[in-house]
Amino acid sequence: MAIIQKLRRSLSSERRSPEVPKGHLAIYVGESTKKKRFIVPVSYLKNTMFQELLSQSEEEFGFHHSMGGLTIPCSADLFVDITSQLS
Repeated sequence: MAIIQKLRRSLSSERRSPEVPKGHLAIYVGESTKKKRFIVPVSYLKNTMFQELLSQSEEEFGFHHSMGGLTIPCSADLFVDITSQLS
């Protein structure tokens, strides 16, 4: 749960983008400089598979980086596969 608490602190200090609906967050996904932006429900933060992706993100990027949002270092295809299982 420490990862979720760190993420909450990080997100609460960021300005909310108007195109992100309430109850969702923007996540950048990709392994290179070309990343895709996804809008996901906050409820995903409680899922074990999603928490593993967050752990990898924290190890590689921390929660503050140049994209201005959370980045997960995996392929967009893998991210879509995982999140489709969560829906």
